[in-house]
Amino acid sequence: MDTTQESYLDLFSLDEIIYLTPDSENGEYIDPKKVYILGGLVDESIHKNLTLRRAQEQSLQTARLPIREYMVRATNSKNYHSETLAINQVFDVLLTYYKTRSWPDALKTGVSSGKGYVLPD
Repeated sequence: MDTTQESYLDLFSLDEIIYLTPDSENGEYIDPKKVYILGGLVDESIHKNLTLRRAQEQSLQTARLPIREYMVRATNSKNYHSETLAINQVFDVLLTYYKTRSWPDALKTGVSSGKGYVLPD
């Protein structure tokens, strides 16, 4: 992995970039030819649509992890269900998917039961 202070907008063309945000409607699958931006905030609260708006302002394609496609809502006492993950969890999901090519395995790695989603039996 390489790091830089340069903006991804200066390094890649708009058609190469996909901004990952839990607010996207696109439960798209990973394309190894694309550059994925992990939309995130350094904040404890959830700001609905903030990363989606940021991507739209930059004319970027968006996608989300396919949690809805592979997981089901678990019954829990708080009736809490969230597809919003911390950046390290998203990174773990992507890394596991890259290694295994299995969304169930990848999602099991990064989506804790506390998010209210589980893999179906």
